Amino acid sequence: MASSSANLWVLLGLGLAGILILARKRKKAVREDFGAFVERLQLLPPPQPAPPKAPHPLTGLSFAVSDIFDINGYVTAFGNPDWARTHEAASQTSSVISTIVEAGATCVGKTVVTEMAFSINGENKHYGTPTNPGAPARVPGGSSSGAAVAVAADLVDFSLGIDTVGGVRLPAGFCCVMGFRPSYGAVSHTGVIAVSPSLDSIGMFYRKHF
Repeated sequence: MASSSANLWVLLGLGLAGILILARKRKKAVREDFGAFVERLQLLPPPQPAPPKAPHPLTGLSFAVSDIFDINGYVTAFGNPDWARTHEAASQTSSVISTIVEAGATCVGKTVVTEMAFSINGENKHYGTPTNPGAPARVPGGSSSGAAVAVAADLVDFSLGIDTVGGVRLPAGFCCVMGFRPSYGAVSHTGVIAVSPSLDSIGMFYRKHF
């Protein structure tokens, strides 16, 4: 009887030790940018118009985009290194990015998207799974996981993702930020890799106080 009790305590101790070790490893694995970005860059807005014209409406704001949007001179990897290796750099920038930059915001990088934008859990074995800032032990949700994490971690003011069957709304919910999916066709898809052309919508992540 005493032997069984001792064995039980040993098993409980080993289990607790294992949990603590995993927790420490998880804590160390959190990168400074929470693993949100696959590539950093900078698209600067045009100069402010001279008075009496009003300044650009998005002046001073920063944003990021899921790695499914084309940016001139950069390869759109679509969450997959084989795709990146077999495709050339984009020759033009997505129209929605250009519109936002022209309005005064600065694009600061491309964020992780799940492989081929198929997954809803936010994991990517090639580029790493972004860490959910509010719950590091939990997945961030997908497919636009990096874009949601960038906003949740306060790395950017807002970000863009693709919502086919929840690719913006799900990670927004997982990461506790606002996620907006406009009506189909309300935002131009020019310069965005199609996941499902009849369902894709360009969505946006932002914090509640934005």
